[in-house]
Amino acid sequence: MSKADELKTEIERLPPEEFAELVRWLSEKDWERWDKQIEADSAAGKLDFLVREALEEKAKGTLKNL
Repeated sequence: MSKADELKTEIERLPPEEFAELVRWLSEKDWERWDKQIEADSAAGKLDFLVREALEEKAKGTLKNL
């Protein structure tokens, strides 16, 4: 049995309060990883196309206000 399978089995046994706590913790960890990936992609120039697109839309006058 893999470590992930073992963890899944243990998670299924958690009482509701502990399950909710784990879900919150996992969600925070997921967002932290996502933030780090976005920062890395931005630093590497992988998101520059988004800035170019926004500037092009602004130049055309089609940029929408949020």
